[in-house]
Amino acid sequence: MDVLIIGAGAAGLMCAIAAGQRGRSVLVVDHANKVGKKILMSGGGRCNFTNLGVTPANYLSANPHFAKSALARYTPSDFIALVEKHRIAYHEKELGQLFCDESSKLIVRMLLDECSQAGVRIETSCGVQRVRHTGEGFSVFTARGEVHAQSLVVASGGLSIPSMGATGFGYELARQFGHAVLPTRAGLVPLTLSGKHQEHYQDLAGVALPAVEARVGKRGFRAGMLFTHRGISGPSILQISSYWQPGDDLRIDLLPDMDAAAWLTTQRAARPAAELKSVLADALPKRLAQRLCELWFESRPMRQYREAELANIGAQLHDWPIVASGTEGYRTAEVTLGGIDTDGLSSSTLQSKRVPGLFFIGEVVDVTGWLGGYNFQWAWASGQAAGEVA
Repeated sequence: MDVLIIGAGAAGLMCAIAAGQRGRSVLVVDHANKVGKKILMSGGGRCNFTNLGVTPANYLSANPHFAKSALARYTPSDFIALVEKHRIAYHEKELGQLFCDESSKLIVRMLLDECSQAGVRIETSCGVQRVRHTGEGFSVFTARGEVHAQSLVVASGGLSIPSMGATGFGYELARQFGHAVLPTRAGLVPLTLSGKHQEHYQDLAGVALPAVEARVGKRGFRAGMLFTHRGISGPSILQISSYWQPGDDLRIDLLPDMDAAAWLTTQRAARPAAELKSVLADALPKRLAQRLCELWFESRPMRQYREAELANIGAQLHDWPIVASGTEGYRTAEVTLGGIDTDGLSSSTLQSKRVPGLFFIGEVVDVTGWLGGYNFQWAWASGQAAGEVA
């Protein structure tokens, strides 16, 4: 066997296709019972397979330059060409995010068809027990026996969504071969509240805001937000969760599309008898407007507010503090932050600098994208980079 790939997810399948097209004999093994489980569930079952605006700045890594080479050599346009070759209909939803019109199953079928045409063999329900480095390459002991391969590609993913079979196998293997593994944590994950902070908002579960800006320090993301029974979620919160850590100051601009103070002043002139909570309910969900008035602002008729008071209320609406206690963890996280230290890998091929013929690709590496197709693009690009040389 020329190339053995551990992991039949996005990165592993992409690598298999690239290697197989070069005439290499390729075997992909995965302990899961079917391929591409995260592909199938992504984007609400429609697979947000890439983003038109991908740049290295959309990724978190201890080395922000590491992803540049692979991303430059396999771009969103390259993957779109593959999608169009297989006549899969797609659309741009927002912010450059591309989704299948129908089902994410079509992306998995496309990858499997490409694997088949490239002569790739795939074995599911085939876990790896141990790996040994030999003079000729690698001996891999699987549930179905020993396999010898010149190149070994680890595409086993991170720790996110353990219910779908995620494990720390890739990190353990990296350590076995002398690679450093940076601390991992859940990314693109809902935030939780506790104590009085949870009591204040837990009965708002289900209340959604179409556009807020969530900020930690100088980093901000503008998108929707949702209250949950345990805390807050929605795209803006998932995005900022990758930058937030316990103790960080989290702020929400509840009305990013308007000058709240000026708007309140206009409302005072137009509706002097209306109570503040009724006015705020025109711009915010009614239940949230009432809760903010209970906790932060007295609700009086608008004519009773002085200009300075309205200015203060407006400022708070643009800089609402919410104290998160933690995240929902890997159980619901879309990605794993951290992972195999990129210092030990070639940025152009993803090959180990310590062990020739050993490659690490996809989520197992310390490269994590934003929400919106960026992590799939890293999977395609890193898989292609390794597959071109393995």
